[in-house]
Amino acid sequence: MAIWQGKSMKKPTGGRAKMNRGKKKFELGREAAETKIGDRKVRKIRTQGGNEKIRLATDSKINVTNPSTNKTEKADVLNVIENRSNPNFVRRNIITKGAVVETSAGKVKVTSRPGQDGVLNGVLITE
Repeated sequence: MAIWQGKSMKKPTGGRAKMNRGKKKFELGREAAETKIGDRKVRKIRTQGGNEKIRLATDSKINVTNPSTNKTEKADVLNVIENRSNPNFVRRNIITKGAVVETSAGKVKVTSRPGQDGVLNGVLITE
């Protein structure tokens, strides 16, 4: 079944609202990217207006910014430690924005949206 991102069929009171038109193609959504750890794989998706979005399917590298020195370097992603958007993502090693990952440089919080941007960026967590 398709993911529909149109207006809800319910009124604010909880009653059923009558639709004044049918569902439109531009209101369709897509499945989540669910970026995992592995060799780099990307999916190109055509968006509205003929533009392209790059979905990151898997990646093993992350751009890590150190806030104290303000320098950025590449590091290897080893494991997902915490993901507040969904606790099951930690078990499945799924990376989203806000996830804390273990890297060769230390613990890093992901600041980019890999399912939207196609790149993994993060900030080093200093303890």
